[in-house]
Amino acid sequence: MAKFKCNLKKYRQLAEMTQEELAARVNVRRETIVRLEAGKYNPSLKLAIDISRAVKTPIEDIFIFD
Repeated sequence: MAKFKCNLKKYRQLAEMTQEELAARVNVRRETIVRLEAGKYNPSLKLAIDISRAVKTPIEDIFIFD
């Protein structure tokens, strides 16, 4: 199984957003953002796209599968 690395925290902070703000913007619970940032949750394609747009960063810079 491919290893999953998530750079969401870095890009969320660069966008000056809290976990709560990002969660509200992409319609998920804050706990989902926490799990994503910890690399413990693989997002759906729709969620990955929504997050990418919210933080204005390409998906492939945020979510990395080795």
